[in-house]
Amino acid sequence: MIRFFDSIVVGAGPIGGYLSKKLNDNGHSVLLLEEHDEIGRPFQCAGLVNPAAMETIGLESSILTSIWGANIHSPNGKRVSIGDPKVPRTFSVCRKIFDEAVVMQSIATGTEIMLSTKPVSASIENEYVEVNIDGPNGSETVRCKLLCGADGAHSWVRRKFRMGNPTETMIGFQIEVTGYSGDDGMLDMYTGESIAPGFFSWAIPTGETTRLGTWTKANLMGGTSSEEFMSRLIEDKNLNSRFADCSEVARFCGPVPSGIVRRPMRERVALFGDAAGICKPTTGGGIGPGFKQVDMLVPLLSNAISENDLSEVRMKALSSKLKQMKRDQRKKRALRDAFLTEMNDAELEDIFSVWARPEVTDLINEFGDIENPIPLGVKMLREVPEFRRLAGRAAKAILWS
Repeated sequence: MIRFFDSIVVGAGPIGGYLSKKLNDNGHSVLLLEEHDEIGRPFQCAGLVNPAAMETIGLESSILTSIWGANIHSPNGKRVSIGDPKVPRTFSVCRKIFDEAVVMQSIATGTEIMLSTKPVSASIENEYVEVNIDGPNGSETVRCKLLCGADGAHSWVRRKFRMGNPTETMIGFQIEVTGYSGDDGMLDMYTGESIAPGFFSWAIPTGETTRLGTWTKANLMGGTSSEEFMSRLIEDKNLNSRFADCSEVARFCGPVPSGIVRRPMRERVALFGDAAGICKPTTGGGIGPGFKQVDMLVPLLSNAISENDLSEVRMKALSSKLKQMKRDQRKKRALRDAFLTEMNDAELEDIFSVWARPEVTDLINEFGDIENPIPLGVKMLREVPEFRRLAGRAAKAILWS
């Protein structure tokens, strides 16, 4: 017999797990497919979860370090420190524990999960989507009213149904090390054309280890590999002497998609998280925005599933709910470009000289928000005279869009 579910979710990462749980909570049957043989491996992100997302999921047990501030380093090693020890800004989590716990919450509410299983073909019929899957027990055909792709940057669902590509895709490379002695509760961010052209590198405390990462875009790399950028970061004594005793224990590499795809939803198919390009262009973080997308769309999709009306017209109308998220992404990208991506090292040094002034640092601490940097960006463009020359690059997208 061919089994039938209200929804099939491809990808058992945190977004796929949370999506499955929310569909269960609305009374729907869900089959969750994961191509790997375990949850949380491999992972390809910095492992940061913001307080709002953590409150949503309630997995404080996965927190390795609570982070309240950041040391931001200029290309020549000038440091600006921001943050307030009384205000946690984000959490560094064990992604293995976090991802497993999210999926277990989903299973506890009724999700059926199949590991080491992936879709190999799918077709949209009048009343359902027919999906052929391949797993440890061979091939099987299953059907659902709604097929959801939460299967990451290389989403099979997105490619299969030609739903478009993210606006931009960055390349992230990260190693986990011992021996990095950072400041308690603070992460380090490093800038410069030699280590992360147009973007930044980081050192994120994770309990007994530290995650060192760098990200940029292929067209800015000039043929240099991600590994070489990482080597330059570690070997640059002007940036920080704390790299001297680092020993690598693991490494990860993967794409960081940002910018919602042209068709995030179509007849009986919807994309979520990285698959849809739901990542912050300022930091590459995707868990918080992915949870927000799920919370926004699931109540509407639930009604459509109950009515079995997942037509092209209905899905196009639902996808319009993402317009504000698209606008916010455009503003954040323009903000990033104005203050970072379009800056050369000499201009960045000038920026850091202004950031280091006490009144500007106070402005950052008062209005800075890792989830929503737009209010701070607008404030600096309007109130800091040295930043006004940037308005020509950023004002149209940030101030008036």
